[in-house]
Formats: sequence, structure tokens, C-alpha cells
Amino acid sequence: MMRKTLLVACVALACAAARPPAATAQEEAAPAAASATAPAATAGGARAEEATAPAGASGRTTMNLREIVASGGSLMYVLAGMSVLAVAMIVYFFIVLRAGQVVPRALRRELMDKLRTGNVDDARRACEYRPSPLAAVCLAAIDHVRDIPQTDPMLLKDVVEGEGQRQSETMQGQAQYLLDIAVVAPMVGLLGTVLGMLRAFNGIALEIDRAKPVVLAAGVSQALVTTVFGLIVGIPAMAFYAYFRRRASKLVSQLEVASTEVLTALLRKKSE
Repeated sequence: MMRKTLLVACVALACAAARPPAATAQEEAAPAAASATAPAATAGGARAEEATAPAGASGRTTMNLREIVASGGSLMYVLAGMSVLAVAMIVYFFIVLRAGQVVPRALRRELMDKLRTGNVDDARRACEYRPSPLAAVCLAAIDHVRDIPQTDPMLLKDVVEGEGQRQSETMQGQAQYLLDIAVVAPMVGLLGTVLGMLRAFNGIALEIDRAKPVVLAAGVSQALVTTVFGLIVGIPAMAFYAYFRRRASKLVSQLEVASTEVLTALLRKKSE
């Protein structure tokens, strides 16, 4: 605007200088009017620039967490629920998958003492009082010996191994839920990516003559945000699944050793 005004003023002054001295008063007044409007236009343009400068300077270039979550759409609530579930399961596994919960040292020592002395009933009461995977295996073996006094040692071994296998599958199967979350969360994020891109391209297709960058930016923002949050949920869930799987395998090995000791004590007592 300023440049155009100055250009008009210069052209008017040039025309006035090129006119002959016999020009009319009206023609002579034209350059004066043009030159008078030039400073006013210049001042107006300066004021407009001063008014727009603070607005651009005060504009934000980042988004807060609430705006980021809102830009992800409704799928962000699904990812949030999966993250809460994953955190709850991680805390639960830290409490449950411990040697003190699977193979309690005090129970193991008490069982061996009672079985070696022949107090099978006391050993059974100890297992009922302290429920655990080891107690479940011992209860299965003791009940089998009490129901079938002349049982085959191989059959007793199969009973102990069967209950131990069931307990190990229970421990290792619980950690499988973390793997499910680790697999599903990125897929939910990918679904949000597809929906966001569809939203962006639909905005362009429906308003191709006047496509708004805001519509395109909103769709791309949804696509990126859901993908990022899906990976944020899935990667830690996968890492903790691997950790708890190894931890459960170690506990299963300890359970097998303790079950073998119980089986040996029962067979020794039976032979006596």
C-alpha cells in the first residue's frame, strides 16, 4: 500500500512537472492533493504494521498437553485406557511374580520338615493356610497319596507335573496380556493415522477451490499424535512383557525344583 501510494505520488509529480504553465487551476491542484495523501497513507500503513506486529510476536508456536490430546480425537481415550491398564498390570506383576509369592521359603522349609517326619495332615493344613503355586502342587500330591495309598510312583509324578504345568501356564499366561497391549496400542495409533489423513484429504477434496490450511493441519496433527501415543503405550508394554516373561521362567524353574523335593519326600515316606 505504501509503495503504491508513493508510486502514484511520483507519477503525479512527474505529470505536473511535464504540463505547460497554462494549465488550469484544477490540474495544478491535483499534484498537491496527491502529495498530501501520500504522508497520510504512509502513516496509516505504519500504524497497521505496528498493530499487526505485536499480534504475530505474541502468537504461540507450541501446544500444551491438553491441546495435543484433543487434537488426537476420540482414539486418544482408547489409548489412555490401555495405558492405565498396562500400568496397573505392571504393578500387579511386580507384586505377584516374586519368589516369596510363588515358592515361599518358609512354606517350603515347613513342608519338607513335616513330610520327612510323616505329618502329612499338618503339611496339608500348612498348604491350605498359605495358598501359593507351591502349595497347590503339594496339595495335589498329598490328596492323591491320601486317596490312593498304593499309587504308582509314576502316576504320582504325573500328578505333580500336571499341577506344576498348570501353575506355570497361569504365571506365564498373565504376562501375555501385556504383549496384547503392546501389539494393539500401535495398531490403534495406526488407525488414528489413517483417520487423520482421511480427514485432511477430505478437507482438501471438498474445498479444493479454497482449501484451508487449518483443515489439512488438523488431520495431519491427528495422524501424528495418535501414532506417537500408540508407540508410547506399546513400547514400554513390550519391554515389561519381556522382563516379566523371563522373571516368570525363573520362578517356574524354582517351582519345579521345590515340587521335585516334595515328590521325593512323599515317595521316601511311602517306601518306609
